[in-house]
Amino acid sequence: MERAKSMLEARDIIAGYGAAEQILKGASLHVEAGELVTIIGPNGAGKSTFLKTIAGLVPPKGGTILLEGRDVTRMSALDRAKSGFAFVMQERNVFGALSVKDNLELAYAGPRSGFAGVKDEIIARYPVLGERRGQLARTLSGGQRQILAMAMALLTKPKIMLLDEPTAGLAPKATNELFDAILALQATGMPILMVEQHALEALRISTRGYVLVSGRDAATGAGPQLAEDPEIRRLFLGG
Repeated sequence: MERAKSMLEARDIIAGYGAAEQILKGASLHVEAGELVTIIGPNGAGKSTFLKTIAGLVPPKGGTILLEGRDVTRMSALDRAKSGFAFVMQERNVFGALSVKDNLELAYAGPRSGFAGVKDEIIARYPVLGERRGQLARTLSGGQRQILAMAMALLTKPKIMLLDEPTAGLAPKATNELFDAILALQATGMPILMVEQHALEALRISTRGYVLVSGRDAATGAGPQLAEDPEIRRLFLGG
């Protein structure tokens, strides 16, 4: 029986930022419907470059990217977004001079008459945004800004969410709260591909994980199993 098409497939991706530079050297991954998949690896491994290449922000020099079986490799970042990708950057992912409500309204692409109902749905999912709806986004905590950025991405009605190091710079409590929000999003059926610096914690909540080393796949498997692998723990805990 033929295997159903993955939500996302990236095959043998080669990419870099200069004409001769290769950061990714044949990296591959796939994300199935409803999965939370995390890419981990040491600094400089190419994790964020991989995510940006999938999102269309870095043009691939080789390989293939498929969304639900459709080849999107040569699409622009804008066309990929229209096709169903939502990319939440690590930084500068909200409009700091605008209120929480205005950020949500700016991200909403539907008819203006429908915004009130959609806003209420978002606030019901993320009550902290309702509590701070009139607050300028730049005054939110780091974790709250990430939740706002995720909520804005959801308003585009994506097929898959791409998160680039969402917990970077957050305190442990805020990190745990954001991981809870990501799990709650996955529980709605949203497939998520995440690059994360809190490697072991992220693997424990992930369906599957990929370990990227020097631009290549070094290991893959169920997230919790990778988190308990002695070699993975040595790599990220130093022993």
